[in-house]
Order: sequence, then structure tokens, then C-alpha cells
Amino acid sequence: MISKLKTPDSELSSALTVRDLRKHFPVGGGWVLRKDGPVIRAVDGVSFSVKPGETLGLVGESGCGKTTTGRVILGLEKATGGKVFLGDSPDLTQLSGREMFHYRRRVQMIFQ
Repeated sequence: MISKLKTPDSELSSALTVRDLRKHFPVGGGWVLRKDGPVIRAVDGVSFSVKPGETLGLVGESGCGKTTTGRVILGLEKATGGKVFLGDSPDLTQLSGREMFHYRRRVQMIFQ
């Protein structure tokens, strides 16, 4: 079960809050992926807030990071940086595997 921790007061009224979300993929290297090597910045600095009852649609060109943003929010990809809060939950990018299992039961992404 997701433990309850306080988020900043300015974010308490949001159903979903994403702050400075980043996902970088290492380039090349075969089986050994170096942390200091070149990266593809698939998502870099995405921030938004969705209030209860609102709907969010991510729109953009092919390859701009829409799906990767959703996958990171769902925890299907590990964030390189940033924070994700669902209501009053702790930072979702820091959840353990067991906590992530319970979180995923509360969220859904719809591809068109």
C-alpha cells in the first residue's frame, strides 16, 4: 500500500502533479551502458498539474515524448529525474515494486 506523505501545499488540490519530469536513454554501448555517455533526451523538464474532474490530453509531433511521459508517470519506465504525485501520495518515482503495484491499480493511460 502507498504510504501517505505530505506533498507541498500548492500541490494538495491536484489529482496528478508532474514536476520537471525527465527520461533520458543512453546511446550505444552494447550490454554495458555508461552513465556518463551520450543520451537521448526523450522527456526533459515536463511539468503539469491536473485537478480532480479534469482531463489531460498530451498532443504533439511523432517522437516528441508523449508516450514516454505517460509510461514514466505509470511507472513502466524509470524516471531520470523529476517528481510525480498522485493526489496526496509520496513521490511516485521513488516507490518500491510492491508500492508501485498498488499505485498502478489507481491509474490508466488511454492510447488513441
